Amino acid sequence: MRIRILAAESMGVRSLATVVEAGGVKIFIDPGASLAPRRYGLPPHPVELRRLEEALERIREELLDSDAVVVTHYHYDHYLFRPEDSDLYRGKLLFVKHPTSSINVSQRIRAYRFLKKNRVEEKADNVVYMDSSTAELGGVRLEFSEPVPHGPEGTKLGYVVMAMVEAGGRRLVFTSDVQGPMSRRAVEIIQAWRPSIVVLGGPPTYFEGFKVPVEHVEQGLKSMEELVGMPGLEELVVDHHLVRDLNYRDRISRVLEKAGRLGVRVVTAAEYMGVEEDLLEARRRELWRSGR
Repeated sequence: MRIRILAAESMGVRSLATVVEAGGVKIFIDPGASLAPRRYGLPPHPVELRRLEEALERIREELLDSDAVVVTHYHYDHYLFRPEDSDLYRGKLLFVKHPTSSINVSQRIRAYRFLKKNRVEEKADNVVYMDSSTAELGGVRLEFSEPVPHGPEGTKLGYVVMAMVEAGGRRLVFTSDVQGPMSRRAVEIIQAWRPSIVVLGGPPTYFEGFKVPVEHVEQGLKSMEELVGMPGLEELVVDHHLVRDLNYRDRISRVLEKAGRLGVRVVTAAEYMGVEEDLLEARRRELWRSGR
């Protein structure tokens, strides 16, 4: 199984775009990227805008020859949503979060625009509402979770669907935006899958005590600490919301310490891919001051 992460916060954009290749099948999970419209009261810097275009170009190129596409939810950093990109889904097997069930209003509207108004439902070879389902593609097994919260229970941000990909005796779990997870049910599902590698959206520590209660962030951090103790886990790739915080390593110090004792590798997407970290959103104030 070959896993590549094309874009993420540690690479300068909001994304968790992940490509999995196994058994002659190419699966693209969450092919999207975006930028924070405002951070520190500032708009995206030109450096960020260029990085976004580079990321989107990589995503479009990879999407062209993908066999299957997974969209875990309808936030714009998780799928290509513009009408001009809709032909990229043509002929694909498309697994999507259910567009009308266990979904909040804003994502229901976005799902309608994506699938109906942009005619992606017509262009794809087949569209599967993947919530709580399984599938086989060649020798690759896919399992999809029930909808779990985009953060804590009762969040207004809605739900996401996690994915497990199994091939050649290895299991990848892609958690999407579970933020730690903050939901106990999400932790239990991940543990039951017994993954070899987890691509995890960490908690938004940069919002702690402001937009996100301290206890919710702490729950997400505790869940990460628990997950690194799973039997058989080799790698935890943690990125996304967590890496919008310049001090993210300090915030996960307990996780890193436990992982070190257990021999589990904990890395960001950039580290996993062997490229230099570049936390552009977290550095936006610095970028505008520098005049780059």
